[in-house]
Amino acid sequence: MSNLEFQQQFESISTLLYSFAYNLTKNAEDAKDLFQETAYRSMTNQDKFNPGTNFKAWHFTIMKNIFINNYRKKAKANTIMDSTENLYYLNSGTGGIANEGDSNIMMKELNSMVEKLDDSIKVPFLMHYQGYKYQEIAEYLDLPLGTVKSRIFFARKELKDAIMAHYKAPVRSSN
Repeated sequence: MSNLEFQQQFESISTLLYSFAYNLTKNAEDAKDLFQETAYRSMTNQDKFNPGTNFKAWHFTIMKNIFINNYRKKAKANTIMDSTENLYYLNSGTGGIANEGDSNIMMKELNSMVEKLDDSIKVPFLMHYQGYKYQEIAEYLDLPLGTVKSRIFFARKELKDAIMAHYKAPVRSSN
């Protein structure tokens, strides 16, 4: 494709390109800049266009990529890293003290639910919870890998059912 043909085709889609630029930027001046940058890159990379492919789509892709790159640059430039100490709680006026009582009670309840599990599913579950891999558990317990996975699944299922039953809100009668 000759330079003249390329420029003629570009001029035939220029109004569409400008409309697309305005749609992306929502600002007339930014749209003009984006259109101009697209035209510049199109002309400088004319040799990379494959004749027989979609000329309009090639330009829209160039424009979209320029817009995305510019957006990322602006977002990165507007990111401010604040390394100052956060003194929000210093002046908040609340004198609250951290208390882990609720979570401690919940952990005790969960541990008692785990202890109630049958040993055949409790042991693989606890080993998996402690970070052992399925294969390591299978070798240690001398069980097939699928059996270990099944037992861990059933332990989770039983615990889920026990938790749902224990923490379920009581149903109030409408009398």
